[in-house]
Amino acid sequence: MTEETYANAKGLNIFLRTVRPTGEARAVVAIVHGFNSHSGQYVDVAEQLAARGYVVYALDLHGRGRSDGERFYVDDFADYVDDVKRMVDLAREREAGKKVFLLGHSAGGVTACLYALDHQASLAGLICESFAFKTPAPDFAIAALKGLSHLAPHAHVVKLNNSDFSRDPAVVAALNADKYIANEIQPTRTIAALARADDRLEKSFATITLPVLILHGTADKAAKSSGSQFFFDHAGSKDKTLKLYDGHVHDLLHDVDHEKVMADVLGWLEGHG
Repeated sequence: MTEETYANAKGLNIFLRTVRPTGEARAVVAIVHGFNSHSGQYVDVAEQLAARGYVVYALDLHGRGRSDGERFYVDDFADYVDDVKRMVDLAREREAGKKVFLLGHSAGGVTACLYALDHQASLAGLICESFAFKTPAPDFAIAALKGLSHLAPHAHVVKLNNSDFSRDPAVVAALNADKYIANEIQPTRTIAALARADDRLEKSFATITLPVLILHGTADKAAKSSGSQFFFDHAGSKDKTLKLYDGHVHDLLHDVDHEKVMADVLGWLEGHG
C-alpha cells in the first residue's frame, strides 16, 4: 500500500491510498467512502480486491480522514465529485488501458453516482453500497435543514450512530475508537448538500447507462433500502443488478456475513472484466 496526496480544484490536499496486487492488475477499483468514514476503513476491502488482481485507489474526501478542509463540511457535492474526478484521472493515467470501476458507500454512493452522470465514458461499471439516496429523516426535517443551512451553514446538527453501521461488536468498537470520525457531527450545509444531490439524482437516474451493481441491507437505519430499489427501478442501464440482504445493516462490507457481500462484489467485477 502506498500513500500520497494530490490537490483538488480548491487547492486542498486530498489523501489517497493505493493497494496493488502482486502481479499485473486486471482492472482498477476506486473507492469513495461516505459520512462517518474514510479510506482507512477500507484497507481490508482493498487487500481482498488486490488478492484477486485489482489495483485499488481509495481517497479521503476533503474535510474527512487525512485530507485538508473544514471537518465534515461541503458546500456542494460537486466539490466531492471533483475530488473523485481527480482520483479517477490519476488512476486512468497510471493504469493505462485498464477498466475502472467505482465503488461508493452511502453518501459516497451519491458522490459516485453524480460523477457517473457526467463521466460515464471513464468507467466500466458502478457499485453503490448502502446508497444514501433516501435517508430516514422525515421530509419536513430535511426541508428545515435546507433552510437552516443558509442561516447557520457550519452548525453541526446530525450525528450518525456507530451501532447502526454493523452488528459486529468489534467493528462498532473500532468505529468508537477511530480518531478520524471522533465526535463527527454533520453540518447543516453538508446535509442540505446531500439533499440537493439526491434531488438531482432522482431526476437523472435514467441517464445512467453503464453497468450498475446496487447493494443494500433491509435493516439499514442510516439509509433506506427503498432508495436503492428506486435507483434500480429507474436506472437507464440494461445491465443492472440489485441485491438486498435480509437483516443486514449499513456497512455491508463490515457487517455480520460480510463475506457473502464481498463474494457478490467480486463475482460481479469478474463478470465485467
